[in-house]
Amino acid sequence: MTDSPTVLLAGCAALPRGDGDEEVLLAALADAGCIADWVVWGEPRSLQADLVILRATWDYDSRRDEFLQWCEAVPRLRNDAAVARWNTDKTYLLDLQERGVSIVPTVLAEPGQPVEWPDTEFVIKPTIGAGSRGAQRFPAGTRRHAEEHLATLHAKGTSALVQPYQSTVDRHGETAVVFIAGELSHTYVKGPLLVPGAWLDGSGLFATETLMPVEATPDVVRFADRTVDVAADLLGMDRGELLYARVDVVRSDEGEPLLLELELTEPSLGFAFGGRPAADRMAKAARDIALS
Repeated sequence: MTDSPTVLLAGCAALPRGDGDEEVLLAALADAGCIADWVVWGEPRSLQADLVILRATWDYDSRRDEFLQWCEAVPRLRNDAAVARWNTDKTYLLDLQERGVSIVPTVLAEPGQPVEWPDTEFVIKPTIGAGSRGAQRFPAGTRRHAEEHLATLHAKGTSALVQPYQSTVDRHGETAVVFIAGELSHTYVKGPLLVPGAWLDGSGLFATETLMPVEATPDVVRFADRTVDVAADLLGMDRGELLYARVDVVRSDEGEPLLLELELTEPSLGFAFGGRPAADRMAKAARDIALS
């Protein structure tokens, strides 16, 4: 190892250099003295790097076992393989709920098991999935179409989550709270995804989003901060070992923060909103890991 460690950002074959959000991160890594580049996950050269950072590995859901085997083989990976194994199955939400984190009400729909459908508008999403692929929103009372969609997911070998749709998202969106090396970095808002006219991008790997800068309210930041604490404790690690975390928060009809997703594996981090300061924080943390 040299004073100029090699740091690779992991993408996938369809997006070998991500979606463009990390360009500022590449510049920050170079300025921090790193030799920085992209690599497609699974490529042998990822095994030789001083650090590999999971960024745009958005096709893992179709090859999750292979993806996790690769994660285990990478000598220095962030976030690491144990985090990826837990976080790439959305049943992690139920683990967090058991530890006292308020989540969007969630029912696990497993193959062959009866489902209690919500009386209101609801969402079905696969437990193994990225980029909102396979997630679908249903009006109240559309049980037949919902059962057909659920059967399609089950036929692909995945269970699903059934959640009442949070109407506050249509008015206020989801607040994304981003942490770098355990510390609050920046926040932004994501508009509703599961609406008519919402499409996957040209790669077919993620739904296009409307993103806006926002200063999250103190209660949302406190909620997100506690969620990271609980997750780190559950994983048996210090929160500072998480190179990045994105906590997606919505509000209940009563106005209380609820966890929609905790993204620890390959989330977009919104560097367009965190800017160069966020990229510098991540570059410094990455360099420290690579040199340790």
